[in-house]
Amino acid sequence: MKLLHIWSEGRQRLHSFLAFARKTTHSGLIKPLIQVRHAQGLHNVEGEKNFKAYLSHEYFDAQLTQLGWQQVDNLRKHVRTCGLFKRTELVIASPMLRTLQTAAGVFGGDSYTDRADALPLMVANAGNSGRAAISSLNSPPFIAVELCREHFGVRPCDRRGNMSDYQFLFPAIDFSLVETDEDVLWKANVREPTEDLIARGLKFMNWLWTRKEKEIAIVTHSGFLFHTLNAFGNDCHPLVKKEMCDRFANCELRSMIIVDRSMTGSDPATTNYSGKIPQGLDLPSDAPEEEGPKTNSVI
Repeated sequence: MKLLHIWSEGRQRLHSFLAFARKTTHSGLIKPLIQVRHAQGLHNVEGEKNFKAYLSHEYFDAQLTQLGWQQVDNLRKHVRTCGLFKRTELVIASPMLRTLQTAAGVFGGDSYTDRADALPLMVANAGNSGRAAISSLNSPPFIAVELCREHFGVRPCDRRGNMSDYQFLFPAIDFSLVETDEDVLWKANVREPTEDLIARGLKFMNWLWTRKEKEIAIVTHSGFLFHTLNAFGNDCHPLVKKEMCDRFANCELRSMIIVDRSMTGSDPATTNYSGKIPQGLDLPSDAPEEEGPKTNSVI
């Protein structure tokens, strides 16, 4: 297992270290990751009001809300302003409508115009979004990976649609690693055990080492991030561990690296993004029932 450690860019001052590592032969020992939770989905809003809404088939493969799209637009501006967009060599997205919409909106090109040499990254009105088509020009390649999906089972919002439908909506995204058209991993009566999700997360992290790209953006889900990252950082200072493992807000971005333990560095973070801008309900479908709804939720 090559994955040895994860450092959060927030408190471990890694900016100058990353700049140094990119110029040395040791850069193969590190892989910068841009971790993003999807923007606000319809299920987040209704689930925070009434947790039982997560069991409703009305929110099957939930799409982004209009506020979620505003969050996407703001994060899109951030990744360009801070320089992350130019450094990102690959975007990996969980094959769910809300993550694909978020990934395309944040890391995609400009508005799409018909041309023979480039497919649209996202077609107009994908998922009834009311959004214009997004170009794949001048954007990194995109690939869908099932290993970074949310908890499988029981909650319809965490059941994906058919790959054939996604391929129509997101023509320039590579879905070749998704093995079946229909979702055979989601079971109506069985929720994936947390230990299985953690094992899946570790498998995903190890798979990242097989990629040739140096800096990778991952657009995924609250539960996947929470449980996977909690498997790391046990030898960190408690404040670092807490920052790394706190649940992500909708459309929050955290820059981290997976690194050999012998590699450390220093300098303040410059790329993290707090997410949830604008503010909105964002209780994750993975949250335990006792966490929601709350009477004093920020709306």
